[in-house]
Amino acid sequence: MTLKPDHAAVFSPPAAGGRFAAGEDPAKRQQILAGAKRVFMKMGFDAASMNDVTREAGVSKGTLYVYFTNKEELFSAMIETERAAFMAAVRTALAEHDNPESGLYEFGMSFVTHMTDEKVISAMRTVLGVRDRMPALCQRFFKGPVNLRTIMRDFLEQHVAEGRLEIDDIDLAAGQFLDLASGSFFKLRLFGSMEEPPTREEIDRVIRGAIKVFMAAYGVRRHETA
Repeated sequence: MTLKPDHAAVFSPPAAGGRFAAGEDPAKRQQILAGAKRVFMKMGFDAASMNDVTREAGVSKGTLYVYFTNKEELFSAMIETERAAFMAAVRTALAEHDNPESGLYEFGMSFVTHMTDEKVISAMRTVLGVRDRMPALCQRFFKGPVNLRTIMRDFLEQHVAEGRLEIDDIDLAAGQFLDLASGSFFKLRLFGSMEEPPTREEIDRVIRGAIKVFMAAYGVRRHETA
């Protein structure tokens, strides 16, 4: 099945001689973002500085400022990059399954495993910590433009169109599955009540239960005629 593609960042092609214009080399940008991720994850947003990032990324301060004008812009780009990578992985996992139950299982396992990972929880706490200063970042991080709900909605729409599911309100159903799949794991991890990520066995049990409930509500019912 085919799902809608994500929008990828577009960089200018290298100029004559194979050299990129200032601030346009995707490899250098990724090098900076990788260093920034290590710094922010270790120190947090407030304690980290642009100098810390230059040392960790192995670039000069001049190079860093060609790509990112300040710490806020760098942090936003790092979050967006991490988020986009996860969304692309989830969309790919869904697209590989013609059976809705198999797709929901792969989605659910990937979703919960990712969302309860220590690095992701740390990033979430950091984003929430700068909410008052950077509200637009929080909105992009949690809502979109491409987010888990829209990816799930695309998946459900495809299966409804192909006659495998019967759903009147697809947006509602997408949110319901996300809630069922996450169980209480995410909130417990985010607020520190669960110190370690759940085991794969625990996640598997919750996801299978979520699929059972979801398919009972939206699975196509084959009516037999006498």
